Amino acid sequence: MTQHVSSHPSGTDLLVLHALRCAGFSGRASLAAVTGLSESDVESELIDLAVAGLVTHTAGDFGGWGLTEAGRTADAERVADELASAGARAAVTASFERFLVLNPELLDLCTAWQMRSVGGAMTMNDHSDAAYDARVLDGFTDFHRRAEPVCAELSAELLRFRRYSVRLAEALARAKGGELEHVADSTTSYHSVWFQLHEDLLATLDIPRR
Repeated sequence: MTQHVSSHPSGTDLLVLHALRCAGFSGRASLAAVTGLSESDVESELIDLAVAGLVTHTAGDFGGWGLTEAGRTADAERVADELASAGARAAVTASFERFLVLNPELLDLCTAWQMRSVGGAMTMNDHSDAAYDARVLDGFTDFHRRAEPVCAELSAELLRFRRYSVRLAEALARAKGGELEHVADSTTSYHSVWFQLHEDLLATLDIPRR
């Protein structure tokens, strides 16, 4: 595999812009977690992007930042340029195909985490059965072991993909440590990060979500 890490880092402005495209409407702290930047650096980039008309801010308790139409267009153009400059389309496409093989399994694991069979009927998992939860988490651990090479392949092509491996590992570790919301029930959960990776791959390759 051709290595592009050293020569094709993403600018911090693109990291923030693209994070909004993949994660959707977000606060500063969430964007810092997604990008790996400090909150102050994120805020600085957001201000510049807002001046350029690429992002907009909504105030209030449930406020945050989102892309404008111009921002969505600019992100698409810059991501396409980045992919072409890196010569990484074929490699990212191959990684995306491996991602798609794994994706149904991840969805099944999330369903198993949220629902379980009791007396032959499916019911919400109230997490009162520690042994059941442990078996599902073992499934996530095995899944993560097989997902890591896909993340590594993507990171070798475009540096901005490296955060996914870190965030997935953190979510799994926190879930196994007892913070059960980090499986599928928070914006930092394993499922949420995986969903954002899916969005990122679709956006990077300019594939519409079906």
